[in-house]
This record gives sequence, C-alpha cells and structure tokens, in this order.
Amino acid sequence: MDFYFLLFSLFFPRIVLLVYFLMERFPANTIPFWGDLLLGIFVPRILILIFIYQNMGYNNIWFVAHLAALILTYFTGGTKTVGWRRRRRINE
Repeated sequence: MDFYFLLFSLFFPRIVLLVYFLMERFPANTIPFWGDLLLGIFVPRILILIFIYQNMGYNNIWFVAHLAALILTYFTGGTKTVGWRRRRRINE
C-alpha cells in the first residue's frame, strides 16, 4: 500500500478515498464495488482497516494506528458529543 494513502487516510479518510478513487489507484481488495462505495460513504475508517488487513495483515503498525484513530473518533465524537457532555455537567 502507498505510504501517503496510509498517512493521509489517518486524518482525512473520506477525502483520501475519494482522491484515490478518482486517480484510479484504489487499494486492491476483495470487497465488491457497491461495498466499497457504501463503506466509503458511511464508515470510511472501517473500509481503510479492511484494506490494511487484506494487503498488510493485522500485525502492522498502520493497522494499530488506524484502529486507535477509529476508537478515539468513536468515543470522543465531535462537537455535538462535547456540547452534550458539557450541557449534561452543567445541569447536574
């Protein structure tokens, strides 16, 4: 897999998937095209984890880094989650 794909997809997964799709340099995988499309739109980090697993295996630093980014993104959320937690603490 391309180093730049792995590096930039850690921070901007949807944009990188779109750019690599338009450049026709999508990583090799066994997922059907409609699966690539749906996962790329709704859960791009999981699609990238699948790419890394299929091409490099799970015993890889990139897999661990992307898995950590997935977990951090899921549990820390975005501005809505932060705002919700802040309002919840104020009301208690």
